[in-house]
Amino acid sequence: MSQSRDLQGGKAFGLLKAQQEERLNEINQQFLDDPKYSSDEDLPSKLEAFKKKYMEFDLNEDGGIDIMSLKRMMEKLGVPKTHLELKKLIMEVSSGSGETFSYSDFLKMMLGKRSAILKMILMYEEKAKEQEKPTGLPAKKAISELP
Repeated sequence: MSQSRDLQGGKAFGLLKAQQEERLNEINQQFLDDPKYSSDEDLPSKLEAFKKKYMEFDLNEDGGIDIMSLKRMMEKLGVPKTHLELKKLIMEVSSGSGETFSYSDFLKMMLGKRSAILKMILMYEEKAKEQEKPTGLPAKKAISELP
């Protein structure tokens, strides 16, 4: 029996995630070796962040983000889209069939000069995370400070 057939549940999922990460690391290395992207500052950390984001939304671990994975991603980012809008986003990013987009397509979009809608949404999410939100109760104000 093969190793993956012996594993069940969490162990099988962990093995799939490790294999997926290995495939994505190989693609990252291709981008690091590509002279086209050599001038991009802090490329290794960008690629690592993009890999984590991609793995989070590649639900079936088949290497492509399909319409349902993209729908979940957009809803989680607080920007739900209609089925037609999702299809347009995939067509904009995809270099293949138009049903899914690969990690390479995703990286080309994120690192490229072209301004894709999905890229803008993901960048907006990162900016929102950077801004610290105050926690706890607001500071007390004197009556004279009230409008």
